[in-house]
Amino acid sequence: MLRKVSIAIGALLLVGLLAVGGCQLTQLKASQPSDNAKWEQIEEQTPAVDVDKKAIIDGGEFNKFFPVADGYERVYTQEKEGFAEAKIKQDGNTVAMVSVSDTASNPSAVNKYQNSQRSLAGYPLAEVGSTATSILVADRLQVKVLSRDSEFTPADREAWLEKFDLAGLSKLVN
Repeated sequence: MLRKVSIAIGALLLVGLLAVGGCQLTQLKASQPSDNAKWEQIEEQTPAVDVDKKAIIDGGEFNKFFPVADGYERVYTQEKEGFAEAKIKQDGNTVAMVSVSDTASNPSAVNKYQNSQRSLAGYPLAEVGSTATSILVADRLQVKVLSRDSEFTPADREAWLEKFDLAGLSKLVN
């Protein structure tokens, strides 16, 4: 009888330890920022500056420059002053998010491109974490692709960046 009680107590202690350890692991994972959160953190390091709101390009102006490709569906998800975003879907699954943002109201967003060793289509390229790639068009417009599927590689992100009408976007600034 004593042996059964000892085994039961040991089992309860083991379950308790596993539960506590699991909670700590979950808290650790939750405290580490995602690639998207890292990106937002970089862009928010310097507060937005006061800018003439008329100088910021309306997000709706960006839509006509977004890429389309056979076998993929583009679904616009957000449009506001200085920003537009769309999901890229394949077979009903979101494989990437693409966006254009006007850095006029957040000049610190361009800092990550200043020492860029890489370029794409003649524009400086930046990567944050393992899921985000972007370029800076005309020293002002940030064009970004975020992987939402593990099969969507950095090479895929770069290919999608090149699918944007980059020359058209550049003309919005000049």
